[in-house]
Amino acid sequence: MMQGRLHLEHNKRQPITIWSLAIALVILFVACLINGSVDIPLSQVINAIVGSSVEKETWRVIVMETRLPMACTAMLAGAALAVSGLLLQTTFDNPLAGPSILGISTGSSLGVAIVMLALGGSIGATFSTYLSVLTGALIGAGAVMLVLLIFSAFVKSSIMLLIIGIMVSYLASSAISLLNFFSTQEGVHSFVIWGLGNFSGVTLDRLPLFAILSIIAIAASFTLVKPLNALLLGSRYAENLGINLRATRNKLLLISGVLTAVVTAFCGPIGFLGLIVPHIARLALRTSNHIILLPATALCGAVVALLCTYISVLPGSSGVIPINAITPAIGVPIIIYIILNRKRILYFN
Repeated sequence: MMQGRLHLEHNKRQPITIWSLAIALVILFVACLINGSVDIPLSQVINAIVGSSVEKETWRVIVMETRLPMACTAMLAGAALAVSGLLLQTTFDNPLAGPSILGISTGSSLGVAIVMLALGGSIGATFSTYLSVLTGALIGAGAVMLVLLIFSAFVKSSIMLLIIGIMVSYLASSAISLLNFFSTQEGVHSFVIWGLGNFSGVTLDRLPLFAILSIIAIAASFTLVKPLNALLLGSRYAENLGINLRATRNKLLLISGVLTAVVTAFCGPIGFLGLIVPHIARLALRTSNHIILLPATALCGAVVALLCTYISVLPGSSGVIPINAITPAIGVPIIIYIILNRKRILYFN
């Protein structure tokens, strides 16, 4: 009787949570379009988006060239990092696993450091220099993923593979430190600014590429819902169900790596979102069933990223706070809560 009542409560709770997240997503998306150093009425924001006449042409430029791309980028990046974090936490059966733990984010940063510090590239104005930075980030992340996939052919333990990822991250960080040491002051400053993370670097003409890559990788993760649920019950049970553990792990690593690499390449290394959002989704839904948890995590990631974007915009003309200055303030209390209450927190299947 008690189990039936709990199951009924969970079934009622989940649709309410999903709808609440969807409503919050819409509200925060609109708030990010309105919020800024220039006050623009909501009606004028809507007119600018739908292509109607706007009272001031500068308002159209601000909305279409700055606020809309930033809000869309935040939404996609948050969803991508959250899904990546969920895949890694399930793969390694570790609640503290995240997109940066395997060194993929650091590898992407190393690729950018090589372009910006060693080759004299820049995030700068021209599309060619931007493409060089983007290419460096993707190659750096791809190199780390290749190393991990090679080791996964020999290492059966997910924990050992996790440790190898951490070691690769240390090596990449060491290389970045050396590049910073021998680089010019201007190069170091430019790289540091990129490393702070932001959602405003993706312009309207670059947004389609970012959106396509992110959506394809997120969609690919939905094809692995069944293996993810099987992994929750243990490796032996998953094997009995016919799941090829090594192939499944490689697919999960590849998808989570692509998601992390794409976001890092376009937005810089964004911390904590991939680590905390899966826990927020699990606590809200009280389930680890990936059929509902995976889309809810993507939705929750978009909401949290939009919230960080809204907070990052300072009143007046004071500018924008780096995203990585905000995410720890949200993430650290959640992680501490989970660590202190890990024995009492139950994720019901």
